[in-house]
Amino acid sequence: MSEESKLFKDVFFKAGFIDEFGDALAHVLPRFDKAAFARNVFDKEWGRKELKQRIRHLTTVLYTVLPKHFPEAAKTIVAMVQYLQQQVKSVSFGYMCLPEYIEVYGTEHFKESVAAMEEVTKFMSCEFAVRPFIVKYGDKMMKQMMAWANHTHPRVRRLASEGCRPRLPWAMALPAFKKDPSAVLPILQQLKSDEDIWVKKSVANNLNDISKDNPELVLSILKKWKGGNPNTNWIIKHASRTLLKQGHTEVMELFGFKKDKAVKLDGFKIHTPEVKMGKELVFSFDVSNGSKQQKMIRLEYGMYYNRANGTLSKKVFKISEREYKAGETNSVTRKQSFKPITTRKYYPGLHRVSVIVNGDEMMDAEFSLTN
Repeated sequence: MSEESKLFKDVFFKAGFIDEFGDALAHVLPRFDKAAFARNVFDKEWGRKELKQRIRHLTTVLYTVLPKHFPEAAKTIVAMVQYLQQQVKSVSFGYMCLPEYIEVYGTEHFKESVAAMEEVTKFMSCEFAVRPFIVKYGDKMMKQMMAWANHTHPRVRRLASEGCRPRLPWAMALPAFKKDPSAVLPILQQLKSDEDIWVKKSVANNLNDISKDNPELVLSILKKWKGGNPNTNWIIKHASRTLLKQGHTEVMELFGFKKDKAVKLDGFKIHTPEVKMGKELVFSFDVSNGSKQQKMIRLEYGMYYNRANGTLSKKVFKISEREYKAGETNSVTRKQSFKPITTRKYYPGLHRVSVIVNGDEMMDAEFSLTN
């Protein structure tokens, strides 16, 4: 479990949250024993549980106090959410147990679960909870999500897109949509002009997911959608980030980033040829537009990380993208930290860094990482 997750569990699962949660349960449940509930949550294993384990534990403890008949439990959860919406200013991640309750106990109750998710997602997103229903009910669930795409509440519209992302992080996989995302496309089409920023981000993220398995399909969508509506234009640019980092020629050209001999790199220099673990790589270069016309230039750099087996793994980082005037030259300096992080393990040895201009890898050099 990452340090970020440990931070989450320490911040969002302390006594203050359970006290707030207990107040909400007391509001909707007659004869609710708040003290007993807290004791059951903070059992002797609580301190050793990680973030997702704590959410699941809270979900199972919640099951012991809610009505055993799921339709009644779902109504109680909705009433609890309506109360919390009035009482809670900052929504804790711990409330993920509410959509998880529907996910764990509601899959045999389609109608009641759908109605509950529609309300709960306005408070705490049901993007994870909806996925088992997509797997179990297929077209029936996707028709419901299409209906949600037309909902007046932006968080419900976001659920329509976010819940069917083929590669949603932390979530149950939807391999059928990785292979064939055609069932997802009508939802994205409906939402492509949405004005809500979170809906726009979700549509873009969904398309970006699809691009990893079906790049040509996404390219055709980008071409159809480009132009006209500014919300749609924002979505397609944000959705293109993986294809842009891959240097996909047609996507590059779609946004005006063309390979051009008039665009030149000079003075590429590694200022720290030996980087100690925990320190920074520093490199610089000059980029110039030698043309008599202005040019769109996208600058990136590629980090070739040394792996444990001695091979190199490339990751692309964006520097900038903008118009360069005729004859303009710009000096660029970049730093790349090698401080320990939870998402990547660094290995000593030779690494490489390259400079990428409009998808074209133009210069590269080695540096060493030492303990």
